[in-house]
Amino acid sequence: MSHQEPEAKIFACSQSVYLAEQIAKSYGVELGKVTFSKYSDGEFQPSFEESIRGLRVFLVCSTFPSADNLMELLLMIDAAKRASARHITAVIPYFGWARQDRKDKPRVPIGAKLVAKLLEAAGATRIMTMDLHADQIQGFFEKPVDHLFASTIFLPYVKSLNLENLTIASPDMGGSKRAYAYSKFLESDVVICYKQRKAANVIESMELIGEVKGRNIILVDDMIDTGGTLAKAADLMIEKGALSVRAICTHAILSGNAYEKIENSQLSELIVTDSIPLKKESKKIRVVSCAPLFAEVMQMVQHNNSISGKFLM
Repeated sequence: MSHQEPEAKIFACSQSVYLAEQIAKSYGVELGKVTFSKYSDGEFQPSFEESIRGLRVFLVCSTFPSADNLMELLLMIDAAKRASARHITAVIPYFGWARQDRKDKPRVPIGAKLVAKLLEAAGATRIMTMDLHADQIQGFFEKPVDHLFASTIFLPYVKSLNLENLTIASPDMGGSKRAYAYSKFLESDVVICYKQRKAANVIESMELIGEVKGRNIILVDDMIDTGGTLAKAADLMIEKGALSVRAICTHAILSGNAYEKIENSQLSELIVTDSIPLKKESKKIRVVSCAPLFAEVMQMVQHNNSISGKFLM
């Protein structure tokens, strides 16, 4: 008797519907029907409006704050488990709480580890995510983790710019590995920004390691939150003689007055994915969709094919 993979269906949490629709379109299926009942006190309950018994379900949900997004995903996983889904893959384009990947001072939680345990306890059988803040978060899971890299969609765009004297830059020491990986494929030089913080999201000082004069710079990072680091780095590089400064950031958190900082900075362009929906439009922000990448990998997972060819870094 021939082996047959279970049918696959794609569902979305309420804040990731647009991205899930694009993924489903690229995958070639209709987005599954799920409703959320809400109580007056803010409690909510998801409900699958179609049978998922014996199927593989992909639940698309970026877990950016508020915590409701994470709670929605956990409830949907539990509902899928109790509805007898055969495989439950949590598709988390942006894995929230990932900055809490270690104890950097006494008496603090390791939030990323807690989220991993919550997802497994709820019933997720596989995790699919992109550009984790720290690679070691994969080790927090006892289930398979498909860690995708946005470089597969960013690199073709960077090459299309045909920039001369290209230099890749990391906005901090922690991102140097990512910057060197991009520079390897683009055959470019690398510059590192060394920064010191007063507190979270507050930069005390910044210095450059490397030459930027007469170069077109592309800053590479996994996320942009308040925008302070990238704005300060771009201003410093232009001051040091750079011809232009662009930034590539996978996850556009853009909290507080980040949009204003980007608009008022020396950045000529900020390239992001749609892992997190933008709060508003900006002439300086270009969105490159990650939906085709996720759809292709989901197809590979569905048919038990290797996905190693999708890893450029």
